[in-house]
Amino acid sequence: MRPEVFPVEAGRALVSSSKDRPLHLDCDVAIVGSGASGAVVAALLAERGQRVLVLEEGPYLEASRLGTLRPSESMRQGWREAGMSFVLAQKDTPLVNMMTGRCVGGSSVWTGGVCFRTPDEVLHEWQHLHGLSSLGVAQMAPFFEEVEAAIHVETVPAALRSRSTLLFAQGAARSGFSLAPNRRNTDGCCGCSRCNFGCPQGAKLSVDRTYLPRAVRAGARILSDCKIDRVRLQGAQAIGVSGRLLAPPAEPGRPRRERPLIVSARRVVLAAGAMHTPSLLFQSGLGDGLPALGTQMTVHPSLRVQARFDERVEGWRGALQSMHSHAFSADRITLMSIFVPTGVIAATMSGIGPLHAHKADLTPHLAVFGGMVHDDPGGKVHAPRSLLGTLGRLFSDEPVMTYQLSGRDRRAISTLIRVLGETYLAAGAREIFLPLLGGAKRLGVPTQAFGGLDADGFSRLDLDRIPASLFECTSQHPLGSCRMGQCAEHAVVDARGRVFGLRELYIVDGSILPSSLGVNPQLTIMAMATRLAQALCETRLP
Repeated sequence: MRPEVFPVEAGRALVSSSKDRPLHLDCDVAIVGSGASGAVVAALLAERGQRVLVLEEGPYLEASRLGTLRPSESMRQGWREAGMSFVLAQKDTPLVNMMTGRCVGGSSVWTGGVCFRTPDEVLHEWQHLHGLSSLGVAQMAPFFEEVEAAIHVETVPAALRSRSTLLFAQGAARSGFSLAPNRRNTDGCCGCSRCNFGCPQGAKLSVDRTYLPRAVRAGARILSDCKIDRVRLQGAQAIGVSGRLLAPPAEPGRPRRERPLIVSARRVVLAAGAMHTPSLLFQSGLGDGLPALGTQMTVHPSLRVQARFDERVEGWRGALQSMHSHAFSADRITLMSIFVPTGVIAATMSGIGPLHAHKADLTPHLAVFGGMVHDDPGGKVHAPRSLLGTLGRLFSDEPVMTYQLSGRDRRAISTLIRVLGETYLAAGAREIFLPLLGGAKRLGVPTQAFGGLDADGFSRLDLDRIPASLFECTSQHPLGSCRMGQCAEHAVVDARGRVFGLRELYIVDGSILPSSLGVNPQLTIMAMATRLAQALCETRLP
């Protein structure tokens, strides 16, 4: 399963060939975003004969290039804000590093490839709490099956489990719980732990290697390097989008050249993700009619613990994410294996100068395991005209997001770190490194907690008393900021993905999911997009 390279029109080329005249394009369906959801919809609609135009803000990075890039180069070229987007913390909450893709294929290019179906209990919640009767386990099963076949979801073999993961599994067995193998969208993975920075073998079957080539073969067009700023409306009907074609600056520090873009479409589908889809609707003047817009966002707060062993671990030898555990689902926690390239691991070690160099030298002896919290909806994407949005726009074009942990989410973080540390100590770890940032003396946290802790030091540490602002927290799973529901008072789209109060405007990305999942969302997003795309195929174009 090795899709051929497919053609992508680059906005930067269209800028350089113009005299700043607006570029006018016409299509049946304009899809904003080329990631997991947009690619699925593009392929299915194009295969039904519709004229599809996919619009992507980021560049096109050929799969053959990804393996030649250092992690820092991958982040600069394909991650949004080079991986430095943050969700602002409110009250007792950590600052969340939100890492999402900005390239053709979106975040699917940079995920670990983990594919979970939506947990049954979450689908039951959507059916009964949110009134979405069509989202039952039986109704969604065919969509999961279709996506799993299209992207070759397979079980990670035991041979690809790193020593880092096997040590954690040993500690889990001694602690009374077990791990299960992950399922990922791969074919021919050799286990080099580079998934988050682009697969060097092209073994990860992200949508730039599966659905987008299908879309192009069926006649779809993909335009990269273009930023969409507004949905064009005629009364209450979407008639297209407008934005800018982007060219890189001629010299460092100089502004990039741009060219206006106007797209006329019979139908508009937004697939820009939970951060940027609500922002685009706000910019289009639609916030007043959609009181739930930008609210109820979840992020799956994720943390990891590192452990030092006497033996060489060399945790990079194996799949980036090969095993998981739902043993603590009652605490709303999913445990997940993780090991990224050694340079990235070393950079996260504590200390400055010689002290940091000493800690970085420990990398071959480090094991890493992480987890995520099945969180409550404490996030918000702010309107550009709000106070926070206005201040944010002074410094960046990116949306301003805030997040506040619920009380049980805060307790879950302590439980997660405690479980990770105790499990590695049960496996024989000499030292535990916690995901803590600086400020120990100012906040009364024992200084040694920021270096390394032995079993005794870890057992005496009161994690609940550590200010949440000190935890190093990441996320790649923003969800729910345009959630699906029954009415515009509490939701943004109906069960068919239609934006309330408007015609021919649909949302298909992770922003429509009614709640947090507690598992990696890639497969859920793609299955939901498949369901919505099939409904769109049966909905007559105006």
